Amino acid sequence: MPKYSNADYAATILRLAMGVLFLIHGGLKLFVFTPAGTAGYFVSLGLPGPLAYLVIAAEILGGIALILGVYSRWVSLALVPILLGSIYVPHGAAGFLFSNEGGGWEFPAFWAVALIVQALLADGAYALKRSRA
Repeated sequence: MPKYSNADYAATILRLAMGVLFLIHGGLKLFVFTPAGTAGYFVSLGLPGPLAYLVIAAEILGGIALILGVYSRWVSLALVPILLGSIYVPHGAAGFLFSNEGGGWEFPAFWAVALIVQALLADGAYALKRSRA
């Protein structure tokens, strides 16, 4: 049985929390807003509609990969552009605080930083497929 450090357990907690959040965000776009509704929202922001389908897939598949611990380092880095894009397009004009009307960019910025921290920490304990540095 492998001996894990506190850093391994911390990485696991972070990985699981972010995986669940991505799964929830992707599920919201899939089941509540619907893919067509999400695509329409993307178009209203000036983004290409098909990008919505890629974001939904990335959030759901990325969330599952993080929860399972499958290449967590690389999945985390791959998800950073989604958060940076959400800062730039829908949240940037609303200011920093997420409580501002339209939701500021405070939460997506923190989440992007957490993804980078996850990439630096790697998979943590109980990962199914460990990332290689």
